[in-house]
Amino acid sequence: MFSDNDVFVKITNFVLKIGIPINYCQIDNESFLSGLMIDCGTLLIDKSRLGYIGDILHEAGHIALMRSDERSYLKGSLEGQSDSEATEMMVIAWTYAACLEIGIDPRIVFHPDGYKGGSESILENFGEGRFFGVPMLQYIGLTHERKIDQNSIIFPKMKAWLRA
Repeated sequence: MFSDNDVFVKITNFVLKIGIPINYCQIDNESFLSGLMIDCGTLLIDKSRLGYIGDILHEAGHIALMRSDERSYLKGSLEGQSDSEATEMMVIAWTYAACLEIGIDPRIVFHPDGYKGGSESILENFGEGRFFGVPMLQYIGLTHERKIDQNSIIFPKMKAWLRA
């Protein structure tokens, strides 16, 4: 099993590798996820206030799924944005795939205190191949929902991690 620091490093290295900048700083304002904010497309992390390490990956998913021309305008909480339910479903699928890609247990992200109490249901369904949000990831060009040909990338594998 990984230590918390090992998981933190795995997650932040992945986020940086896919092209999302991180700034470690003090966050004094209240935020939707403790110790995390978004500022102009950069993920701000206050390690002293961070509630759950896995939340870093979830917030990175919100940044990754915005169009490249919109990322630099992202600020604060993304709650309440238009199409937020559809976006949240995409982020959940993206985050699950990211967990598998970097080799961490999805329970680190889908912890009991998150997802309005639905974490266990998400884990059970995704573990059985009953995915949601994947058709939208396919639509924006990040994965294929099903095998198109022998070279197709099939979810939870991703063709790309950042939306163009």
